[in-house]
This record gives sequence, C-alpha cells and structure tokens, in this order.
Amino acid sequence: MTENDAEHHKKKMQKRKELQTELVASKTETKGLVMVHTGTGKGKSTAAFGLLFRNLGYGRKCAVIQFIKAPEWQTGERKMAEHFPDLLQWHTLGDGFTWDTQNKEKDIASCAKAWEVALRFLQDEEVSLVILDELNIALRYDYIAMETVLEGLRQRPSMQHVVITGRNAKKELIEVADLVTDMNLVKHHFEAGVKAQKGVEF
Repeated sequence: MTENDAEHHKKKMQKRKELQTELVASKTETKGLVMVHTGTGKGKSTAAFGLLFRNLGYGRKCAVIQFIKAPEWQTGERKMAEHFPDLLQWHTLGDGFTWDTQNKEKDIASCAKAWEVALRFLQDEEVSLVILDELNIALRYDYIAMETVLEGLRQRPSMQHVVITGRNAKKELIEVADLVTDMNLVKHHFEAGVKAQKGVEF
C-alpha cells in the first residue's frame, strides 16, 4: 500500500465514522423489543440463547419456555440453565415433534399449558428477557390463537424483551415485531448424511 493509498483510506474511514456517529446519536428511544427468529436455516434457537447469555452476563432475570420440544430431550442449553438458578427459569413443556405425537388434541393441550407458564413471565416486571422457543410452530398449526399471543405481548412490561423462534412465522407476528431475522438454509451437513451431534444440535 502506498502512502497515498493509506491517506485515502484514512480519510474515507474518518468520513464513515462521522456518519456512523451521527446515525447512532439520532437514535434516542429505549423499549422492550419483540424479536422473531424464523426461516429454514439452522440457528434460530441458538441465536436466542446467545441473547440469553448476554442478559445473564448483566445479572438480569430471564425465562425460557419451550413449545413442542419434549422435556426428555437433554440439551446443552438446558444443562447450562442449572448454573443460573437465581436468574434463569427454564420450562420445556412440549410433547415432541408433531409427526411423532400424531395427536393434535394432546399437542393443543401442551401448548395451552406452555402459554399459561409463558404468560406468567410476560407479566413479571423483574424478568428482562423471555424466550418463547418454537412458538412459531404452535402458531402455524393454530394450537394457540394468534390474538391470544399478540395480547400477551401487548400487555407485557414496557422494557421486557421477547424472542420468538421457529419456522414459518406468521404475517401478523412479523408485523408487530421490532426485529425479524429470516435464517435461510444454504447448506446443511444433515443432507450429507451427518447425524445430529452433541454440542451442535443439542
């Protein structure tokens, strides 16, 4: 790199910094956010748990409510929860994949129970972050009414953050969300014959 190149780069970055500083300074509002992680790609729940770690790092109380997923599934995330008994409550309240249960009535009942637990945390001002893992699946199959969920989100404390995960997020939820991330599948090792592995999938 020549001296002229270096100087040109420096001026370019200085200008970019000025614009970025001005942009950041123009954002003054703080509020609890509704964040939706959806799409066909891997990592929706994983990203939510990354946010969970961030909040736990600041000593904030958090709650995870898992829809569809069954309590007998042992995952690294659930084991992690045991290390934060004063800050984190974790509830896995599903019966497993819908193609495994093959019992719509039972699935609806499980989701209703999970929503009752979720609502308790959505009404608690001391809880900074609520993760509603795989709620999108319950909404997709109409196991829970969309308006029931939207009302719960509207009535929550003003500074409480909520993350909702799962494929096929419905339009109504996307419209009210503050942040929506669509994780698209580009390549997955499962297609090459690699099975689910501890520390990666669970």
